[in-house]
Amino acid sequence: MSSILTSTVKRLPLLYKVLAMLVTALLIVVIFPHTRHGVHYDYKVGAVWRGADLTAPYDFAVLKSADEIRGEEEAERQRAIVYYRVDSTARERAMKKVASGRWTTSGAELRQLRKQVDSVYRIGYIALPEGVTDLDGREVVVLEGNVGSMHKGSDYVSAADLGAGLLRDSILEPSLVPDEARTALELESRLSQISYSSQMVMAGDHIVSKGEEVSEEKAQVIRSLEAENDRRFSDGFSLAGQMGGQLLLAVIAFVTLYMFLKNTRHPILEDNRKVTFVMLLILLMSAVVALVTRVNPDWVLLVPLCIVPILMRVFFDMRVALYVHLTMTIILANLVPNSFEFIFYQLITGMMSIIAVRDLERRSQFFVLALVIFASYSFIYTAGVLSQDTNLNAITPERYLMFFLNAILTLLAYPLIYLFEKLFGMTTNLTLMELSSTGHPALRELSRRAPGTFQHSMQVANITEDLMGDIGGNALLAKVGALYHDIGKTRNPFYFTENQSSDFNPHGELDYAESAQIITSHVTDGLELARQYHLPTEVQDFIRTHHGTTYTGYFYAKEKEKHPDGDFDASLFRYPGPRPYSRETAVVMIVDTVEAACRSLKVHSKEATDKMVDQLIDGKIEAGQLDNCDLTYGDIARIRRMLKEKMMSIYHVRVEYPTVK
Repeated sequence: MSSILTSTVKRLPLLYKVLAMLVTALLIVVIFPHTRHGVHYDYKVGAVWRGADLTAPYDFAVLKSADEIRGEEEAERQRAIVYYRVDSTARERAMKKVASGRWTTSGAELRQLRKQVDSVYRIGYIALPEGVTDLDGREVVVLEGNVGSMHKGSDYVSAADLGAGLLRDSILEPSLVPDEARTALELESRLSQISYSSQMVMAGDHIVSKGEEVSEEKAQVIRSLEAENDRRFSDGFSLAGQMGGQLLLAVIAFVTLYMFLKNTRHPILEDNRKVTFVMLLILLMSAVVALVTRVNPDWVLLVPLCIVPILMRVFFDMRVALYVHLTMTIILANLVPNSFEFIFYQLITGMMSIIAVRDLERRSQFFVLALVIFASYSFIYTAGVLSQDTNLNAITPERYLMFFLNAILTLLAYPLIYLFEKLFGMTTNLTLMELSSTGHPALRELSRRAPGTFQHSMQVANITEDLMGDIGGNALLAKVGALYHDIGKTRNPFYFTENQSSDFNPHGELDYAESAQIITSHVTDGLELARQYHLPTEVQDFIRTHHGTTYTGYFYAKEKEKHPDGDFDASLFRYPGPRPYSRETAVVMIVDTVEAACRSLKVHSKEATDKMVDQLIDGKIEAGQLDNCDLTYGDIARIRRMLKEKMMSIYHVRVEYPTVK
């Protein structure tokens, strides 16, 4: 049982990574809308068909276009029979209005008005149905009880025949009233008989060839095939099956990302904070894409997906940025419409943003980055229009506005860098550039209280930066780490020789163990100060590792002379460590030791300097201080050569100038 528990505990880090990727993949699939449509094709009317020759996979009907169907429906409405009911009391009501005497002032006019009303009702006064302006050529059925008779609409008097006047507007009431229910049934029956297909395409029939122009007729055939694909897909649709397939594709993409990190960027994979950061960033951007897709799928290119590769490049490196961007793009392409267009836009623009963000050290570079993103999207769109339509008439200016807004939204990467730095405790070059300023409070205090240590740190920082540029590594991180590696000496500056300006040495009043404790404590003091000044963990690593687990050479040697039998606590003379575990921390350790030792040489000859450099580096190797870092023998050889050159150029013997009496 204990062995099973031990094995499980050992595998917890791996289980966390697997669980994080599975949960991220599942959430991405769940938050996206799931459409029920079959295979659709990438084409445009008037453009060239770029796919392979298209043949009908099965029998299907070619649907009529929307304009054709509307035309046929309008024709049926014009031909449809209109049903009327007879209102036998309409003539009587009209005669009562005439008899009221409101319309005439003489008996002759009254008789004339009655004659006109009577003549209209003998023919029949018909009301026009809603939406109909005349009944010429239309057949009408007049219902008297349950008996109907067929007539022409022109056989009766309508309001259009009378024109504006007293009869139409004030006296007459329709004796033939539309029967809307029966008329609607008649129209519905006619519309239901309209065929929505124009022809049949049989399985195996040729539809369009590669390189052929897609005419409107062929486009209608392709649209009909897509509609048939949707119908067949919907008949056998399974939401669980679709989500399962999408989840499997997302998992495959994450597995490839995991294998890449495992084989080339293992330190990232070992750090749960960094894995969580990558997964969270992919999930957040996927959620934004899902939201936009639900609102309007045509706005997908408005989402600033380039924020992901930008942040990956700022926090990690170009290769990690590219692989993470590829993974996210592949996953999202399976969930958004127009997958090919989406992949092409995102891959090209993402790669351009990764290149543009290289060595990001100034805020102004973000505006250049936004310009690069806008230009990339715009050029891709323009080239796509030209390749499809062979001219620029099909360009829609709204797309350029969308690209501009995308580029503006990408500027959110700048505040996000600060946010993620604080959330996950990671450090970027922008922060390192701020820390490299000698105006930082920690460095100002070091310069004021321990000026000799400050000058030593500046010298180590400059030499380290040059060495890292030669052997490869994060030169800016190494430089900043070198600047802060000795800030612990601010607590007891006069116990370190570089800060002693007189012959008085405070160590003369202490025994060797006490002196060693004060010397080694500058590491722990430095870590306390680093936490007070909120220095990043990466910078604190230089403080704790720049002496590794070595001994305080002078006091340890003196104690051994005092106790040749070794009867003393050697741990009192040892630095707490740990040993350097990166190229940068190892180089700072070497340069720190060499610079301090060469500064104390009485004779700065080439032979003495070379011997000192070799002796110190060999001592670090023999003591195992460089065992945990990834410096190669070639790197160490270049470090030796460059340090010898640097030390000679800095501490060479100068010409003695003659004095003038």
